[in-house]
Amino acid sequence: MAKEQYIKRHDRVSAQLHFNICKETGVQLDKKHWYEHVPKLVETIQGGKVTLLWNQHVQTDRTFPNNKSDIIIRDNEDRTCMLIDVAISGDRNVIKKEAEKIIKYKDLTIEIQRMWNIKTKVISVIIGATGTISKSFRKYVSNIPGNQELKEQQKTAILGTAHIIRKVLT
Repeated sequence: MAKEQYIKRHDRVSAQLHFNICKETGVQLDKKHWYEHVPKLVETIQGGKVTLLWNQHVQTDRTFPNNKSDIIIRDNEDRTCMLIDVAISGDRNVIKKEAEKIIKYKDLTIEIQRMWNIKTKVISVIIGATGTISKSFRKYVSNIPGNQELKEQQKTAILGTAHIIRKVLT
């Protein structure tokens, strides 16, 4: 039961990021609030200039164990690609998890740069179960398009944790 709830908490934080990215890039949203937002798997924005992928595997020439990021923003005009990976970890593991994510996607980053001939970077959004963040969190999140409110992301993670605890205790 808890594993399902962990995934739900993770997906809510990811959906919040996705909603804000959509608002910034001009995607037509059918919902007014992020918590009602259900991300589409693929969004093509600004006449094909930007592609926004949600939980999609990247087709590569070589096989990688980690070829699926939470959100991928491919800007064909600027020739850039952002792999955004979200994790809600134990508070003691926030910094460790951040480093893990960067290393985890290193091979995929190199392969995407080679295949698509674009500059690629990994952005890890790691929040502790009780809202703890690393010193570099703001730097990472500032690279993501849209108005990414730190407090809102922390609040979403904390509310998800509270929900898990309530479910387990009842």
